[in-house]
Amino acid sequence: MSKPHIYVLGINAYDHDVSACLLRDGEIAFAIGKERITREKHDTGFYKEVVDYCLNAEGISLDDIDLVVRNCYVLPVEDIEERLTHQNEPHFLDGKERAQALKHPLYLTSSGNVRTISHHLAHAYSAFAVCPFSEGVVMVVDGVGSYSADVTESEELSGSVHPLARESESYYKFEGAKLQPIKKVWMGPSRGFLSDEFYNMPGLGALYSRASTYVFGDWNKCGELMGLAPYGRPERLKPLLKLNGGDLHVPEWPKDFTRPWLEESEGPWEKSPAMPHWEDLAWRIQDDTEQVLLHRARWLREITGARNLCLAGGVALNCVANGKIAREAGFQNVWIQPAAGDDGIAIGCAYYGHLEVQRNPRSFEMKHAYLGVGYKDEDIHRATRRGLARIGTKMAASNHICAETAKALSAGKVVGWFQGRSEFGPRALGNRSILADPRTPEMKDILNRRVKHRQPFRPFAPIVLCERAKDIFEGDEESPFMLLAQRVRPEWQSRIPAVVHIDGTARVQTVRREDNDVMYRLLEEFAAMTGVPVLVNTSFNIKGQPIVETPADAMDCFLTTGIDTLVLHDRLIEKNALHRVLAPIVKVCADVRMIVRAEMGAD
Repeated sequence: MSKPHIYVLGINAYDHDVSACLLRDGEIAFAIGKERITREKHDTGFYKEVVDYCLNAEGISLDDIDLVVRNCYVLPVEDIEERLTHQNEPHFLDGKERAQALKHPLYLTSSGNVRTISHHLAHAYSAFAVCPFSEGVVMVVDGVGSYSADVTESEELSGSVHPLARESESYYKFEGAKLQPIKKVWMGPSRGFLSDEFYNMPGLGALYSRASTYVFGDWNKCGELMGLAPYGRPERLKPLLKLNGGDLHVPEWPKDFTRPWLEESEGPWEKSPAMPHWEDLAWRIQDDTEQVLLHRARWLREITGARNLCLAGGVALNCVANGKIAREAGFQNVWIQPAAGDDGIAIGCAYYGHLEVQRNPRSFEMKHAYLGVGYKDEDIHRATRRGLARIGTKMAASNHICAETAKALSAGKVVGWFQGRSEFGPRALGNRSILADPRTPEMKDILNRRVKHRQPFRPFAPIVLCERAKDIFEGDEESPFMLLAQRVRPEWQSRIPAVVHIDGTARVQTVRREDNDVMYRLLEEFAAMTGVPVLVNTSFNIKGQPIVETPADAMDCFLTTGIDTLVLHDRLIEKNALHRVLAPIVKVCADVRMIVRAEMGAD
């Protein structure tokens, strides 16, 4: 008897943002990042949790998988696993996960149905394979990709390159299911102190991460650096990147940049006397990045004549640069993979298997990123009936949840919003969101002080009815994945100040009814009450934690922050008078649950 479905599993393994994507007959069935399960931001290590999540959601076992395709940017997965047999590398495999891996059929496998591909190739497949275009070009730009020696593409692009050079930028042309490499930009081997850390390498994305490390003490806070950039003084610092013809040159790090953020010896980050210097650096690196990316995009259009552009790689999460490319590069259409960072590698691996290995045609378009499981009413009942949650809250089911939520929002309440399947990627796109009224400028401070605990300079994003977006924001582009920054029209800036950044822009998310009916109806209800078809939309989490995945995660975040109201499907939940008394106990219990959950996930 023939199998009912063909399954391909894609995995981003071992280093940051471990993830998995399951294809069913060429369509994405489920995808998840490890951090959503373990509650560890950008979680690394073994991939059992994400694989099990996808298999359990589909109701199948690993024996039902026809093909597995994997990637790790550090080394090919089989090389990493071979080294882990005799090296202790807790970052890739701690003691508990080592015991877990030794029992897993994919660890150290020699199966012919398990493949490994290189990093930028996986990024490219994650973009073009699911985009809405039949032909076009792809830009992949990130911090660091595979070694030249490990690249699984045309030898013409790597044959004369040092085997230890690393991918920095890759450019492709596609038509149908066929992908053709055009050019790669390599970073040569670096030398000296901390040379193994990519942000010391001379590349576009690597330099942005170096600036992030300098300003925030963390290479992975590039989004915060982008938000800080408009506060800097233009042209105060010399360019950190130079283009000579088409060749990118990264000068030595300026010797007078001697004020990095050092947590152990500084006071609060916000009060550092180096702040003007950091703001100027943020402006400089953002402007340099925009200019180089725009030059690259124009070059790609000119040499190919392509009308359609796809973007992937971590740098494609820079929504300000994306907006400039969409407006000024000359392409008719620009599409950005919503999981443009390394979590999206799992999608690319899966589609490499489906298109290149299995020789299937393209047939799937990624119109939304709601790729997690859909939790049942029983899950919500368990989350709301736990002891302290039950005692400290009051709950009511509603037949008009969108209207009642809109009423709460228009009254100034901060709402935790939990609906349907979780989003894949770094953005909350209306299913795991914290929502608020954008009409008062004070809402930024309310959200930061009571809920998010973020730096005050960071902007909040608007979510808007798709057909009303052009009335409020400049530009014709739809932005379903919150990856384009657009200027807010002058007449609207005073009407929605909570989502307007200091430079007059906003990181817009547009919503179509067919992609998210519940969020669309909520925006309609809010517009009917207020005349404003826009809400503040920020991720349902607090600083330093992943976006919530389960109803229990949502309840924990609600009970331990200043969120006023929680909506779980059709249930409206408020805190009662006992909550203030119970709040310290609830916080301790939530922390214990998170620790236990992480420990159980590693067993």
